[in-house]
Amino acid sequence: MGFTDFLTDAGLSVLNSWLTTRSYIVGYAPSQADVASFKALPSAPESAKYPHAARWYKHIASYTEEFATLPGDASKAYTTYGPDVAEVTLNPAKAPAAEEDDDDEVDLFGSDDEEEDAEAERIRNERLAEYKKKKEGKTKPAAKSVVTMDVKPWDDETDMKELEASVRGIDKEGLVWGASKLVAVGFGIKKLQINLVIEDDKIGLSELQEEIEEFEDYVQSTDIVAMQKL
Repeated sequence: MGFTDFLTDAGLSVLNSWLTTRSYIVGYAPSQADVASFKALPSAPESAKYPHAARWYKHIASYTEEFATLPGDASKAYTTYGPDVAEVTLNPAKAPAAEEDDDDEVDLFGSDDEEEDAEAERIRNERLAEYKKKKEGKTKPAAKSVVTMDVKPWDDETDMKELEASVRGIDKEGLVWGASKLVAVGFGIKKLQINLVIEDDKIGLSELQEEIEEFEDYVQSTDIVAMQKL
């Protein structure tokens, strides 16, 4: 029947029980099911009474700014999630005496609760680590541009091999030199036309041109012929 309400001890007990071996309301990553359930709670559950629900609430609260982008159907109510059948005592203080008697019975085989809690914690931590790894792996690729630059010499006596070697000698993070060729401009003079790839956030073309033009023995001027975003 799913969750009924989160305003009573009974409803919070169902939520806490549901999250005993789960990190999320459904699946292995935050979704709209968590968003709907989170918003249905008037405040954070008491950690002393509902430790699993409190742990979940604190974790989901860290995704508040991402609520709108989380996967799932945002139109579904929180009552569509949770256990199919919930057996809860509306007032735990008035639980049937028979249940109290059961608690007093000697467990001849010991309790597995601690082992189960440890195993649930281990599984939850593994899933959280896996989700965090996937999320970190989705880093946005750096914006890059392909540039064609002309480097013009002073005259036909300029050593073009030394000119190109000087240009390629500029080594910066985010800068990769590509193919080049000599292009005739007239009167026996040839200019160097060279391709390069730059990371837009790391390389400024104006600063790069100024640095190339500092090779005053070879370079008269530079021009950007073409530029295209990758």
